[in-house]
Amino acid sequence: MWVIKDMWASNAPRSGDNPEIPDKLYFRIGEVSRVSGVKPHVLRYWETEFPAITPKKSGSGHRLYRRKDVELILEIKRLLYEERFTIEGARKYLSQKARRQAARAGKPPAQGELFEAPAAEAVNLEEIRRELQKILEILSRPVGG
Repeated sequence: MWVIKDMWASNAPRSGDNPEIPDKLYFRIGEVSRVSGVKPHVLRYWETEFPAITPKKSGSGHRLYRRKDVELILEIKRLLYEERFTIEGARKYLSQKARRQAARAGKPPAQGELFEAPAAEAVNLEEIRRELQKILEILSRPVGG
């Protein structure tokens, strides 16, 4: 029977095996692929879907991943393959996790996070419309009157 997971993963250790990350500053995409068990084309795709994966480019154009990138890739693999998250779900989960860690460290939220409404919080457009109408009335009153 064909399993989709096998199409994306290579023969490297599964994420449940808790692979050892070598003690190096930078890793090429092939090394990251072997450590994570994820094929290089999937890693390149994840770079487009997860903005936190930010490999540097060498002078010859090779991707150079840092340890934090490799750790994040292992976390993404766990979320997608073991926890069965969607890409969007994994992205939101990681964003919320980063926000919680930043809050614990006392860092202010990033600008983009200020405009994200929590999923549980519904936006009441009618209330916003009424508030804007009140502001418009105040601004349209004659000055000094």
